[in-house]
Amino acid sequence: MPTDVQFMPNQKLLTTEEIAQAVRIFVDMGVNKIRLTGGEPMVRKEFPEIVEFLGSLPVKLAITTNGYYLDKYLHSLKKAGLTRVNISLDTLRKDRFYAIVKRDHFDRCRENISLALDHGFDVKINIVVMKNTNDDEILDFIRWSIKDQIQVRFIEFMPFYHNQWDLTKTVGAKEILDIIAQEFEFQPVAGDQHDTARNYQVKEGKGTFGIISTVTAPFCDGCNRIRLTADGKLKNCLFAVNELDILTPLRQGEDIKPLIYDYFWKKKASLGGLKKFTDPGAKEDYERNRGMVAIGG
Repeated sequence: MPTDVQFMPNQKLLTTEEIAQAVRIFVDMGVNKIRLTGGEPMVRKEFPEIVEFLGSLPVKLAITTNGYYLDKYLHSLKKAGLTRVNISLDTLRKDRFYAIVKRDHFDRCRENISLALDHGFDVKINIVVMKNTNDDEILDFIRWSIKDQIQVRFIEFMPFYHNQWDLTKTVGAKEILDIIAQEFEFQPVAGDQHDTARNYQVKEGKGTFGIISTVTAPFCDGCNRIRLTADGKLKNCLFAVNELDILTPLRQGEDIKPLIYDYFWKKKASLGGLKKFTDPGAKEDYERNRGMVAIGG
């Protein structure tokens, strides 16, 4: 999270009751998997109540977190039946962690990852790979996936509002695979048509690794996701600039199902209808979007 992030007033955010109301509607419309994301979802003081409610629904439940509060809420997650944890960790080096995250939480995050593994969680480690920042650690992460039963997921650096994105900073899927192939033999792992990651396994490795290649090989044709932001906006694509406000009509007692259906059908064929990443002016196009911290990764 940026050090200068501006927080929204509470009255502009979905309350716990409004989250429950909206989620019931989505589940009634056929949603069968829910992922809590952030920012950091566990900083919300009502987190235990929210995850307990979600655990009572007929859905697969998952969370993306930086891992800092994982020990505090481990019992709440297990009680809710949540077994899938994605943990963001862009480096395995303590000094580099501080340089990237601007917080001295490396040891605690690593300890909480081990704790999650010890308690039988399905753990995925998300790494945003950036040129000349952490691309020299790709093989270190692969060695970790060989040793432990985790899935390491390399994510291509993507453009958002004021994140200093440049195509030259993006390490593409082919380049990542070429680096891994210099030292390891690996093979593809079959997945689902809606998966965001293309998955692989190193020979005799306990875990797996995957690549989310949004920039160099977008997976838009298989995407079936929709995001609900903390301030009650729907995004039918991670890069969608045009959002749908459902919080206002929800508070006014309106039926929001027709609005949601209409917004589903307005989903663009790829990349929220924006330019290709390699097109002139692409950076300016994508910076019309929110910052990732305000979307939910």
